[in-house]
Amino acid sequence: MATFGPAEFQRETGVSRETLARLEAYAALLLKWNRQINLIGRSSEADIWRRHILDAAQISPLIPKNVRSVADVGTGAGLPGLILSILNSSASFALIEPDGRKAAFLREAIRSTQASAIVHNCRVEEVNLPPQDAVLARALAPLDKLLEMVEKLVSIHTVCIFPKGAAAEHELTEAHRRWKMQVRQVPSRTDPAGRILVLTEVARVRP
Repeated sequence: MATFGPAEFQRETGVSRETLARLEAYAALLLKWNRQINLIGRSSEADIWRRHILDAAQISPLIPKNVRSVADVGTGAGLPGLILSILNSSASFALIEPDGRKAAFLREAIRSTQASAIVHNCRVEEVNLPPQDAVLARALAPLDKLLEMVEKLVSIHTVCIFPKGAAAEHELTEAHRRWKMQVRQVPSRTDPAGRILVLTEVARVRP
């Protein structure tokens, strides 16, 4: 596989030099902290710009321009929420992460990159936030369970953006038993089998 680093990322996305520098600061900090705590798989470190940063950045065009509040549930190392907050300064990002060590990394990464994000060190069920304009989650839970977890953050006006793998169709079939939603599927730029689910008008199916 050809090397994919900051220069390739900039060509792929067209980000400014200033934004690229902030992303480089994030990547350096992530690799440093990953020696002590498990933020990303060690096997993916060599391809961090494609596997993690581009994978998160590809969501940015899917967030409607009028969105002002975004929650990233189970954000871990800030993927995708912290990356997106660097790319999108017009929205406020809530990074929800129950692991205290990961939350400490996120706070340091926000300070280092000057991102407009706030860390909530708790489980999503415990977070004190109103319904959000957009809700994100990457590799957290199957769709049916995920919608249940984020339900209090979702109104009929919320857009939910969930990167999924090859099981996306199966997860949608299962979720439709309990949830109504409008679905758009966007092919992933980093995973040939992956899809990004963009869900709107999400609501429980009432008996």
